[in-house]
Amino acid sequence: MLARSVTHALVGLEPRRVEVEAHIDGGLPGFAIVGLADRACSEAKHRVRSGIGSAQLEWPLKRITVNLAPAGLRKEGSGFDLSIALAVLAASRQVPAERLAEHAAVGELALDGRVRPVRGAFAVAEGARRAGLERILCAPESACEAELGGVEAIPVRHLAEAVAYLRGELRPPPAEPPDEEDEPDPPDLADVRGQERARRALELAAAGGHNLLLAGPPGTGKTMLGRRLPSILPPLEPREALEVMRIHSVAGVLPPERPLITHRPFRAPHHSASTAAIVGGGPGPRPGEASLAHRGVLLLDELPEFQRPALEALRQPLEDGVVSVARVQGQALFPARFQLVATMNLCPCAGRGDPAAQCSCSPQRLAAFRDKLSKALLDRFDLVVTVPRSRAEELAAGPSEPSAPVRERVRAARKRLGGPALDRTPEADELLSRAVERLPLSGRGRARVARVARTAAALAGADAVLPEHVAEALAYRSPKDLAA
Repeated sequence: MLARSVTHALVGLEPRRVEVEAHIDGGLPGFAIVGLADRACSEAKHRVRSGIGSAQLEWPLKRITVNLAPAGLRKEGSGFDLSIALAVLAASRQVPAERLAEHAAVGELALDGRVRPVRGAFAVAEGARRAGLERILCAPESACEAELGGVEAIPVRHLAEAVAYLRGELRPPPAEPPDEEDEPDPPDLADVRGQERARRALELAAAGGHNLLLAGPPGTGKTMLGRRLPSILPPLEPREALEVMRIHSVAGVLPPERPLITHRPFRAPHHSASTAAIVGGGPGPRPGEASLAHRGVLLLDELPEFQRPALEALRQPLEDGVVSVARVQGQALFPARFQLVATMNLCPCAGRGDPAAQCSCSPQRLAAFRDKLSKALLDRFDLVVTVPRSRAEELAAGPSEPSAPVRERVRAARKRLGGPALDRTPEADELLSRAVERLPLSGRGRARVARVARTAAALAGADAVLPEHVAEALAYRSPKDLAA
């Protein structure tokens, strides 16, 4: 007796169709799972047997072999449990095999037969839709997420419910609609007192998608500014929202009560994070913080405290917008088109740049501190701003301009940047050429200055890039406090 069910394995972000084949024949009773299953997947035999018994269904006292095809594709995790259990029940004629073939299934089984949610339900549902299936059996917590993948989700709380549904004895209630409550708004820019130059740099970064480095003494508002960048970014477009949902689903961080993401992601990992945590990887490659920040903001607070290999690994996604993780089994690609915002002190003792403090760092200590950041990484920041300590009257002043009007200016500038190209005037070209000769600007640096100048022109509503726009872009390129 042979029966099949359909589920999907995740390779990076891509769902790969897996046929679960259950074969029951004579011989001594036994249960084996083959098909390159990892330990969590192989242990499904214990969960499946206990779950079938808890559902008061018959466990076949024969030899059971379950094959996860294709056999050369590695299967990881517990998401195959429900599909394995249903295939075994179909092979023992307890579930209609033809009815099961019309559905995909994903979920982990508890020992008492309850169906638990697993990561990647959105991606699995997308794979089912591409395979021509219209329904997927899953845990209730995964139902909203799965329906966003383009299929009808059948939420089953228990294995017994899944069996009753496939027999036509029960119709589970439809998935509850997602929570209509809006996502919490990011912190508002009105909280920032003073720091007009840094606020201007933040607006330029938002309008042009530029990378921003904020440097200065402690307590000047660097982290506060970085955390408010999402508040002046436009919301995600539908296509971008689906990209972000797929990544967050595979990573297992998509909130079940609100799977639809509209705000741009914001990620702020601790400086102790490993390279794999930042850019992705691990035994079964998973997306890292760079990919979780896709279409949003990645904030690295206290940049020199991060491990240098983790920072250097960011150079590829900053240029290409993708992380490539190579393993013996193959290659996984994770989108990582994010805006990088970083903060740092100007020296190890944090006294440099503060009029109320005195720097006690020796030249050797200062050189070692700066050597933590490679020139290649620093060259990828379009805007570098020294943030001074605010004056007393600035701190005592009322709220500054809120995020809403700034966001509207950013939206208008992005629309201009998406239209006909803004050409530089001859005078602007001459100024940029002189800057390349006199300043330590690489070819990449020149291109980034030109991009920031176009953003400044778009924010000003100008028809061309003028010398003042190039001058502003150059002023944000290399503050003297960061010079070696």
